[in-house]
Amino acid sequence: MTATTVAPACPSGRIVSVDALRGFVMFTMIYVNDIAGVPDEIVPPWMKHFHGKSGMTFVDLVFPAFLFIVGMSIPFGLGARFARGEALWKIILHIFARTLALLAIGIMMVNESPDSEIMGWSATLWSTLMFLCAILASCAISPRSALKNDAALWTWRYVSRVLRVAGFSGLALLALAFRGENGRRIIAFSPFSIHTEWYGILGLIGWAYLVSSILYLIFRGNRLALLGCVVLLMCLYAAARNGAFDDFWLAHYVGIGETLGSQASITTSGMLLVSILLSSDTTAVRARIRVTMLFVAGFAAAALLLNPVYGINKNNATPSWCLWSCAITALFWLVFYWISDVHPVGYIAKPLSIAGQNVLLAYLLSEMLPSALNLLHFGDWYGRMAAPNLACAVARSVACATLVLVVTAQFNRVGFWLKL
Repeated sequence: MTATTVAPACPSGRIVSVDALRGFVMFTMIYVNDIAGVPDEIVPPWMKHFHGKSGMTFVDLVFPAFLFIVGMSIPFGLGARFARGEALWKIILHIFARTLALLAIGIMMVNESPDSEIMGWSATLWSTLMFLCAILASCAISPRSALKNDAALWTWRYVSRVLRVAGFSGLALLALAFRGENGRRIIAFSPFSIHTEWYGILGLIGWAYLVSSILYLIFRGNRLALLGCVVLLMCLYAAARNGAFDDFWLAHYVGIGETLGSQASITTSGMLLVSILLSSDTTAVRARIRVTMLFVAGFAAAALLLNPVYGINKNNATPSWCLWSCAITALFWLVFYWISDVHPVGYIAKPLSIAGQNVLLAYLLSEMLPSALNLLHFGDWYGRMAAPNLACAVARSVACATLVLVVTAQFNRVGFWLKL
């Protein structure tokens, strides 16, 4: 591979730079989630979410960066299905099934703190079991040794299906067993309702994935159309802020401006950028760098222009926050593209790309860790590790993120994957 030309990416192949970026973002996500539990007296404000009216820290970039990467992955995932000749209705069914699974797990995670006294058993055990069931519900086991043996491969597929059924059944039972404050339930039958204060990180990813996947089915790699969709999705935010959807039935279930508009625009922007890896007119490294830099400059300029209108705010998913997030994430991808695909730096690219291949497992393991530690009576000990000073807090969070990704990599090696 030279510095001037690169063979066009195969829709079904893995792109090392995308995997490496995903691994880096997941490492950062685990780190910031862990250090968020450290008292504010120890951790400076710039290492936590921004709480003012307008602004952002690097912590506020993590979630949109992951949304952006989800968008970068859609053309490869769905494109591979088209390449295999899969029927359109099956692909649409896959998209909706994946969205529902993300929403279900996200809703369960939002309700991860039941009331032990009302429920009658340990809330910590409930939370730990919930994460374990979520892992089982999306597992796919395919050891390398079984790939060359049809009988063994079929056996492991059968085992995976049994575990998935067990996982979803466990989630359903845990949802029915849940009792929150004042006896609140996740699922009520009279009348039927599902308690959702919000959809959680995975649920928001699910909504953005749904919108962007539908757009991919319509426009595929048409850059002009995708750019137009990004603009229109951000317009939904402005329309929602002015009450355009107040009486629309869908607005009672999901935020049209923030969730279906702004956040989905980030995912669609990821699809827009990754189109340069799939297009025959951008196979040269210089062309890809030029397009990426134009992408970064354009989105940064738009962010500056829109900043006076709504400000930069993660919780409100303002357009400027979305645009800055897209520009910065694209710049990070360009760095990883250079050190992963053009001039590979193995000791950086390889471990991050491995970590980026099973991120749902890494995320669920990291979220399960606090309840698992409390269940084993190690919660206080873990908290004291960060108590002395900032250096100890940072060291603990870095070690936590590293350990989770190393454990995830070991699951990768034995063929244990999470796939929705």
